[in-house]
Amino acid sequence: MAKAQTPRTALRVDIISDIVCPWCAVGYSQLALAARRTGITLDIHWQPFELNPGMAPEGENLREHLAAKYGSTEAQSAQVRAQLTDLGAALGFTFRFFDGMRIYNTFQAHQLIEWADESGKGHEMKQALLCSYFTNGKDVSDPDVLAETAEAIGLAGTEARTALECGSYADSVRQRQALWTGQGIRGVPAMVFDGRHLVTGAQGVENYTSILEQLGFAGTALI
Repeated sequence: MAKAQTPRTALRVDIISDIVCPWCAVGYSQLALAARRTGITLDIHWQPFELNPGMAPEGENLREHLAAKYGSTEAQSAQVRAQLTDLGAALGFTFRFFDGMRIYNTFQAHQLIEWADESGKGHEMKQALLCSYFTNGKDVSDPDVLAETAEAIGLAGTEARTALECGSYADSVRQRQALWTGQGIRGVPAMVFDGRHLVTGAQGVENYTSILEQLGFAGTALI
C-alpha cells in the first residue's frame, strides 16, 4: 500500500527581485492575490538581485536611464508608466511616477532586508522599501531613508544604520546574488516554486492561480 502523502501547510516561493523593479512589485502582488483566491499559504523568501550593480551613488534619471539601457522613447516610457500605474491600482499597490524620478543602487537596501529577516521582518521590509521607492519617491540608497524605513516597521533605526555601516550583511548578499546569477537568472522577477520550478516575469493573476493550484500541495512537475 502506498504511503499517504503528508499535506504541506505552505508552499515555498523564492522570489529573486530588486527594489527598483516595478514588475517585481506587480508580480508579487499578482501572486499574493492568486494565493488568496486559492487559499494556499505561501512561504516567501526574498532573494537579492541588482538591476544596476554599477550605479553611481547619486543614481540616474530614470527616464534617461531606460532610454540609454533599453532604447525606450519618451512616449514608450510614458505608456509603460501608465500601464504599471493601472496594474498596481487594480492590485492595491500605488505607483507614483513623476518627472525627474531617479533610479538608485540597491545593494544596501538588500542588506537591510536580510538584517530585518533575522527579526522575522524581511518580507515586511521588502514591501516597505517597494512603497518607499515607488509610492513615496524616496532614495532607497540613502542611509537615512533606510533607517527611517526600519523604524516604520517597528525596528531600531540606529541598529539598522550600524549594520549597514559595518557591512555585516554585505558578503551574504553578494553570495546569494552570485548563487542565483550562477543558476542563470538574468532578469527579474524570477520565482522558484518548491525549490524546483522556475517562473519568470510578472505572469498575471490567472496564470499564478493555475500554477498554485498545480503545485500548492502536490509538488508535481507541471511547469
